[in-house]
Amino acid sequence: MEGTVFTAFLDGMAHVKNEEGEVLTKPFLDACKHILPVIDQFGAAMALVKSDIGSNLSRLESKYLSNPSEFKHLYSIVQAEVEAKTAKASSSCTSGLLWLTRTLDFLVELFHILLEHSEWTMSQACSESYSKTLKKWHGWLTSSSFTVGMKLVPDRKKVMDVLGGTGDLNSDIERFCTSLCPFLEENHRFLASVGMNNLKAS
Repeated sequence: MEGTVFTAFLDGMAHVKNEEGEVLTKPFLDACKHILPVIDQFGAAMALVKSDIGSNLSRLESKYLSNPSEFKHLYSIVQAEVEAKTAKASSSCTSGLLWLTRTLDFLVELFHILLEHSEWTMSQACSESYSKTLKKWHGWLTSSSFTVGMKLVPDRKKVMDVLGGTGDLNSDIERFCTSLCPFLEENHRFLASVGMNNLKAS
Protein backbone atom coordinates (compact mmCIF):
# COMPACT_ATOMS: atom_id res chain seq x y z
CA MET A 1 0.00 0.00 0.00
CA GLU A 2 1.37 3.39 -1.03
CA GLY A 3 1.21 5.86 1.84
CA THR A 4 -1.11 5.21 4.80
CA VAL A 5 -4.74 4.04 4.94
CA PHE A 6 -5.61 7.76 5.18
CA THR A 7 -3.95 8.77 1.87
CA ALA A 8 -7.01 8.32 -0.40
CA PHE A 9 -9.24 10.22 2.04
CA LEU A 10 -6.78 13.11 2.34
CA ASP A 11 -6.50 13.34 -1.47
CA GLY A 12 -10.30 13.39 -1.77
CA MET A 13 -10.77 16.12 0.83
CA ALA A 14 -8.92 18.58 -1.40
CA HIS A 15 -11.91 18.65 -3.79
CA VAL A 16 -14.81 18.81 -1.33
CA LYS A 17 -15.48 22.57 -1.59
CA ASN A 18 -16.03 24.74 -4.63
CA GLU A 19 -14.48 28.19 -5.11
CA GLU A 20 -17.39 29.77 -3.22
CA GLY A 21 -16.64 27.59 -0.20
CA GLU A 22 -19.75 25.41 -0.56
CA VAL A 23 -19.58 21.70 0.30
CA LEU A 24 -20.10 19.61 -2.84
CA THR A 25 -22.16 16.48 -2.29
CA LYS A 26 -20.39 13.90 -4.47
CA PRO A 27 -16.78 14.80 -3.54
CA PHE A 28 -17.77 14.87 0.16
CA LEU A 29 -19.44 11.44 0.02
CA ASP A 30 -16.59 10.00 -2.08
CA ALA A 31 -14.00 11.24 0.43
CA CYS A 32 -16.01 9.79 3.34
CA LYS A 33 -16.13 6.38 1.60
CA HIS A 34 -12.34 6.27 1.91
CA ILE A 35 -12.77 6.24 5.71
CA LEU A 36 -14.37 2.77 5.55
CA PRO A 37 -11.02 0.96 4.90
CA VAL A 38 -9.63 2.78 7.96
CA ILE A 39 -12.45 1.40 10.10
CA ASP A 40 -11.92 -2.10 8.65
CA GLN A 41 -8.58 -2.31 10.46
CA PHE A 42 -10.41 -2.39 13.80
CA GLY A 43 -12.26 -5.58 12.87
CA ALA A 44 -15.56 -6.63 14.46
CA ALA A 45 -15.15 -4.04 17.23
CA MET A 46 -16.08 -1.26 14.81
CA ALA A 47 -18.80 -3.12 12.90
CA LEU A 48 -21.48 -0.74 14.24
CA VAL A 49 -19.43 2.31 13.29
CA LYS A 50 -18.79 1.01 9.77
CA SER A 51 -22.43 0.04 9.28
CA ASP A 52 -23.59 3.46 10.51
CA ILE A 53 -21.27 5.40 8.23
CA GLY A 54 -21.93 3.11 5.25
CA SER A 55 -25.74 3.25 5.51
CA ASN A 56 -25.80 7.04 5.95
CA LEU A 57 -23.48 7.53 2.98
CA SER A 58 -25.73 5.27 0.86
CA ARG A 59 -28.84 7.21 1.90
CA LEU A 60 -27.27 10.56 0.98
CA GLU A 61 -25.84 9.18 -2.26
CA SER A 62 -29.23 7.80 -3.37
CA LYS A 63 -30.79 11.24 -2.84
CA TYR A 64 -27.96 12.93 -4.73
CA LEU A 65 -28.28 10.50 -7.66
CA SER A 66 -32.03 11.13 -7.85
CA ASN A 67 -31.23 14.67 -9.07
CA PRO A 68 -27.47 15.46 -9.27
CA SER A 69 -27.96 19.04 -10.48
CA GLU A 70 -30.50 19.93 -7.77
CA PHE A 71 -28.46 18.25 -5.01
CA LYS A 72 -25.00 19.28 -6.19
CA HIS A 73 -24.43 21.05 -2.85
CA LEU A 74 -24.64 18.94 0.29
CA TYR A 75 -26.88 21.27 2.28
CA SER A 76 -29.43 21.56 -0.55
CA ILE A 77 -30.51 17.99 0.35
CA VAL A 78 -31.32 19.11 3.90
CA GLN A 79 -33.01 22.34 2.74
CA ALA A 80 -35.30 20.36 0.42
CA GLU A 81 -36.34 18.09 3.33
CA VAL A 82 -36.85 21.02 5.70
CA GLU A 83 -39.15 22.67 3.13
CA ALA A 84 -41.02 19.37 2.63
CA LYS A 85 -41.24 18.94 6.43
CA THR A 86 -39.64 15.47 6.20
CA ALA A 87 -36.27 16.38 7.77
CA LYS A 88 -37.16 15.05 11.23
CA ALA A 89 -38.02 11.53 10.01
CA SER A 90 -35.53 8.90 11.19
CA SER A 91 -35.08 7.75 7.58
CA SER A 92 -34.40 11.27 6.23
CA CYS A 93 -31.15 12.35 4.62
CA THR A 94 -30.98 15.13 7.20
CA SER A 95 -30.91 12.50 9.94
CA GLY A 96 -28.35 10.59 7.85
CA LEU A 97 -26.05 13.63 7.63
CA LEU A 98 -26.41 14.28 11.37
CA TRP A 99 -25.45 10.72 12.35
CA LEU A 100 -22.67 10.59 9.75
CA THR A 101 -21.24 13.79 11.25
CA ARG A 102 -21.52 12.48 14.82
CA THR A 103 -19.85 9.17 13.94
CA LEU A 104 -17.02 11.02 12.21
CA ASP A 105 -16.71 13.18 15.38
CA PHE A 106 -16.08 9.91 17.23
CA LEU A 107 -13.34 8.86 14.80
CA VAL A 108 -11.63 12.27 14.86
CA GLU A 109 -11.67 12.22 18.67
CA LEU A 110 -10.33 8.65 18.69
CA PHE A 111 -7.36 9.47 16.47
CA HIS A 112 -6.72 12.69 18.34
CA ILE A 113 -6.52 10.67 21.59
CA LEU A 114 -4.18 8.13 19.97
CA LEU A 115 -1.80 10.96 19.04
CA GLU A 116 -2.02 12.56 22.49
CA HIS A 117 -1.71 9.38 24.58
CA SER A 118 0.84 6.99 23.12
CA GLU A 119 0.66 4.87 26.29
CA TRP A 120 -3.10 4.19 26.12
CA THR A 121 -4.47 0.88 24.87
CA MET A 122 -6.74 0.97 21.83
CA SER A 123 -9.67 -0.07 24.02
CA GLN A 124 -9.05 2.84 26.42
CA ALA A 125 -8.83 5.30 23.52
CA CYS A 126 -12.05 3.99 21.94
CA SER A 127 -13.98 4.12 25.21
CA GLU A 128 -12.82 7.65 26.00
CA SER A 129 -13.68 8.85 22.50
CA TYR A 130 -17.11 7.26 22.72
CA SER A 131 -17.81 8.92 26.08
CA LYS A 132 -16.83 12.34 24.67
CA THR A 133 -18.84 12.12 21.45
CA LEU A 134 -21.55 9.58 20.65
CA LYS A 135 -22.59 8.40 24.11
CA LYS A 136 -24.80 11.38 24.95
CA TRP A 137 -26.84 10.78 21.79
CA HIS A 138 -27.33 7.05 22.31
CA GLY A 139 -30.01 5.32 24.34
CA TRP A 140 -29.24 2.42 26.66
CA LEU A 141 -29.47 -0.31 24.00
CA THR A 142 -27.17 1.32 21.43
CA SER A 143 -24.79 2.44 24.16
CA SER A 144 -24.53 -1.11 25.52
CA SER A 145 -23.74 -2.50 22.05
CA PHE A 146 -21.04 0.12 21.55
CA THR A 147 -19.50 -0.47 24.96
CA VAL A 148 -19.21 -4.21 24.26
CA GLY A 149 -17.69 -3.50 20.84
CA MET A 150 -15.05 -1.16 22.27
CA LYS A 151 -13.73 -4.03 24.41
CA LEU A 152 -13.09 -6.15 21.30
CA VAL A 153 -10.68 -3.81 19.55
CA PRO A 154 -7.38 -5.38 18.44
CA ASP A 155 -4.03 -4.58 19.99
CA ARG A 156 -2.99 -0.98 19.40
CA LYS A 157 0.37 -1.77 17.76
CA LYS A 158 -1.27 -4.23 15.36
CA VAL A 159 -3.85 -1.65 14.22
CA MET A 160 -1.33 1.18 13.90
CA ASP A 161 1.10 -0.98 11.88
CA VAL A 162 -1.61 -1.79 9.33
CA LEU A 163 -2.90 1.80 9.22
CA GLY A 164 0.62 3.12 8.63
CA GLY A 165 1.42 1.25 5.43
CA THR A 166 4.47 2.91 3.87
CA GLY A 167 3.63 6.46 4.98
CA ASP A 168 4.09 8.75 7.97
CA LEU A 169 1.15 7.62 10.11
CA ASN A 170 1.28 10.29 12.82
CA SER A 171 1.46 13.06 10.24
CA ASP A 172 -1.50 11.61 8.29
CA ILE A 173 -3.58 11.14 11.45
CA GLU A 174 -2.99 14.80 12.27
CA ARG A 175 -3.99 15.82 8.75
CA PHE A 176 -7.07 13.58 8.97
CA CYS A 177 -8.19 15.37 12.14
CA THR A 178 -7.36 18.90 10.99
CA SER A 179 -8.92 18.49 7.52
CA LEU A 180 -12.13 16.84 8.73
CA CYS A 181 -12.81 18.95 11.85
CA PRO A 182 -13.82 22.18 10.04
CA PHE A 183 -16.29 20.23 7.85
CA LEU A 184 -17.85 18.54 10.86
CA GLU A 185 -18.16 21.85 12.69
CA GLU A 186 -19.76 23.41 9.60
CA ASN A 187 -22.22 20.49 9.36
CA HIS A 188 -23.16 20.90 13.04
CA ARG A 189 -23.65 24.67 12.64
CA PHE A 190 -25.83 24.18 9.57
CA LEU A 191 -27.92 21.40 11.15
CA ALA A 192 -28.37 23.55 14.29
CA SER A 193 -29.55 26.46 12.12
CA VAL A 194 -32.42 24.30 10.81
CA GLY A 195 -33.19 22.87 14.26
CA MET A 196 -31.87 19.40 13.51
CA ASN A 197 -29.01 18.97 15.98
CA ASN A 198 -30.75 17.27 18.93
CA LEU A 199 -31.98 13.94 17.57
CA LYS A 200 -31.24 10.94 19.79
CA ALA A 201 -31.05 7.23 19.07
CA SER A 202 -32.86 4.52 21.01
